[in-house]
Amino acid sequence: MSQQSKQGTHPTFFVLILVFFFWGFVAASNSIFIPFCKAHFDLNQIQSQLIDFAFYGAYFIGALILYLLSAIRGVDILNKIGFKKGIIYGLLISVVGAVALIGAVNAGEGMADKTAAFYLILGAFFIVALGFSLQQTAANPFAILLGDPATGSHRLNLAGGVNSFGTTIGPLIVSMLLFGSAKDGGAAVDTDISKINTLYLLLIGLFLIAAGIFAVTKMPKGTEDEHFESSSKATGSLVGISLMFILILAGIVIDKPLPFFIAGIVGILLILFYSQSSARKAGEGWGAMKYPQLIMGMIAIFVYVGVEVSVASNMGELLKRPGFLTMEGLKESELDPYIAIFWGGLMIGRWTGAITVFNISKTARQVLSVVVPFIAYGVILGVNALKGNDVSKLYPFAICIAIQILGFFYGQEKPAKTLMTFGIMGVAAMVIGLFTEGEVATFAFISGGLFCSVMWPCIFALSIAGLGKYTGQGSSFLIMMILGGALIPPVQGGLADVQEIGIHMSYIVPVICFAYLAFFAIRVKSILKSQGLDYESAISGGH
Repeated sequence: MSQQSKQGTHPTFFVLILVFFFWGFVAASNSIFIPFCKAHFDLNQIQSQLIDFAFYGAYFIGALILYLLSAIRGVDILNKIGFKKGIIYGLLISVVGAVALIGAVNAGEGMADKTAAFYLILGAFFIVALGFSLQQTAANPFAILLGDPATGSHRLNLAGGVNSFGTTIGPLIVSMLLFGSAKDGGAAVDTDISKINTLYLLLIGLFLIAAGIFAVTKMPKGTEDEHFESSSKATGSLVGISLMFILILAGIVIDKPLPFFIAGIVGILLILFYSQSSARKAGEGWGAMKYPQLIMGMIAIFVYVGVEVSVASNMGELLKRPGFLTMEGLKESELDPYIAIFWGGLMIGRWTGAITVFNISKTARQVLSVVVPFIAYGVILGVNALKGNDVSKLYPFAICIAIQILGFFYGQEKPAKTLMTFGIMGVAAMVIGLFTEGEVATFAFISGGLFCSVMWPCIFALSIAGLGKYTGQGSSFLIMMILGGALIPPVQGGLADVQEIGIHMSYIVPVICFAYLAFFAIRVKSILKSQGLDYESAISGGH
């Protein structure tokens, strides 16, 4: 087996990338499912955003459980069972969640209390994503093991490209299932939720097939030899963050979510700032958290995932508002091309970022940096055309792509410079969207996907630089901060429910998020420089 790994990529890798597709497909589909559920269950905006709370909250809870169990036992639990079994168990957990979702949808149809029916669906979403959390924790290092380690980054970039393709077609397929080709929109909203069963029956089949292939195929068990680093004070901070999560849950239960979401986020930030301050005085027991670049990077990942999800998840409500894009506002059945092109923007950026991992001349790389974004744009237009959407409405997005290409050239493949550039571009785009309406505002907000697209690898590279033996621990802490996708969208939704603010002005939240990301890029340079580290040595490939 080791000989085969040296010769080339293990064939099972091509099953593994199917798992990457699942994550993107389901996560982006939420952007269509949210406005649908809002209408079907008579929800306000913050309640509709609880879909993201359940989905991304599960990523945090899953990663936290693994870490705490490992800390208690003094051994890395996932390392003990192996990446292969970790993925199989994760797929089976997602099967349980998908079965529960079908049951919740069917049970909910007969319930008089629509809010209770919605909470059943949220519980099922949480279980699906809990499985995804375990899959994702195992799949990234496993992709590197399934072949020559020297080409591991290439496999991760391919997997990331497949993930982004899933985010692009997910909204289109879910919209087609819920609304078909009908353009009368409103009538289907009260009757067609059971059509989501078709999607989850298909996903159950795919999850089981993937798990079966992993179970019967001879392949590396997949473990790492790194010693598990348990850091008592860092663990205490993570428990504190968990308490803030529980506080937010309490706010949802008593139906006062917005102040509790805000208090929870403020509490998480205070815990992280306190950790950074305490670790600076005495680093013993803090592990990876004694490095200021990691703490600031944890906040950056929290904010990055939050803004990426929040812009998309609240967009349906914005486009439905009469007078924003059209005089009468879009119907639920008309939202999918705009949602799909937002997530497609991430695919464009990641495909472009992936160019850097190939050993080609500088000139060829520059040419591809212009050509590849428009090839990806053509794929997005193509899948929209296949669904029957009017793609001419999406032509103005080409201007946003041209601006992003300029950003790539200015960033020069340097993580801090690239992150700063796209953070500032994100702020500018959101501000333009806030002060305009119609196509200009719509595409300004949608361009947020383009600017988010390569932030993850930039933040990651800068946050774990110089961590040494704590690199693995630092990486797991960063993954936990996917929690931002659970907490920031409901805050924006809650502000949208405030009559004096409304859905349009609620986009002040993404402005603040992009501003922090630009600030992090500038601040982390001086932190790393003070530690004698080359903050621009890593190349920001797309993942």
